Amino acid sequence: MSETRFDLTAGLGVAGAAAGLLAAATNRRHLSVAASLAAGACALLAQKGRAEIDALERRTTSMNEQVRQLESAVATQVQGRMAAEEAVRSLTEQLSAAEKRTGDASPSLIIRESSLGGEGGLTDPVTGLFSHDYFLVSLDSRIAAARRHLRPVAVALIEVVDGRDGSDRPPADAVDVADALRSTLRESDTATRLADGRFGVVLEDTPENGAIWTMERVRRCLTQSDPDITMWAGVACYPAHAFDVGGLIDRADAALDAAKDWHQDRIEVATAE
Repeated sequence: MSETRFDLTAGLGVAGAAAGLLAAATNRRHLSVAASLAAGACALLAQKGRAEIDALERRTTSMNEQVRQLESAVATQVQGRMAAEEAVRSLTEQLSAAEKRTGDASPSLIIRESSLGGEGGLTDPVTGLFSHDYFLVSLDSRIAAARRHLRPVAVALIEVVDGRDGSDRPPADAVDVADALRSTLRESDTATRLADGRFGVVLEDTPENGAIWTMERVRRCLTQSDPDITMWAGVACYPAHAFDVGGLIDRADAALDAAKDWHQDRIEVATAE
């Protein structure tokens, strides 16, 4: 289109020049008018062509700027992804190193309590909850999965007794505690009865504050059915408090002992290593 307009402009210019020369030679007025019209048309076409060229240059400049912005955004995203991958790699290496340091620790609760089980079944015959051995296996598998996906896992040890006062209170009805756990926990969580009569809970994808709130809901459920019972709970979380099964259970066990120093209901959180 621009080439056609250029040819037309050139043709009009040549025709105007020829008409002007002929008008000057022959002194014919109508040829002078024709020359003027051709020159005017040529000027208009030239002006229009210049305007289109300017608009095209502006569009080209704008598109080039958009391309530069897109390239900059892509470069920023790539750098962000590389930084995130490097952070994940560094965190994984730190967790692995920490696990190696704690791998040789003796998990006292596992040794002390597992030897009391005897039967080795998957469920507790009294409450129907999972057994002590299942608690250990489940916690180990949840920690392994959490390590791969960099997700938290919480474990809680629970002891419930009859009465609100006194130092020699008998254990509460285990079936009632089991019912409260079933009605409160999610399907993805694991509720177990340990070999010594206490209860162990594994909370998947749950940080410290979520574990505390879950234990509080269990406590409320229990006290609604029997206001005269006392519940103590010790909570520990991976990777905040420990990096393996033994360390995590020992931290929760210590937190439970601290909770039992109080005569009333108490939920205690473990301290980091």
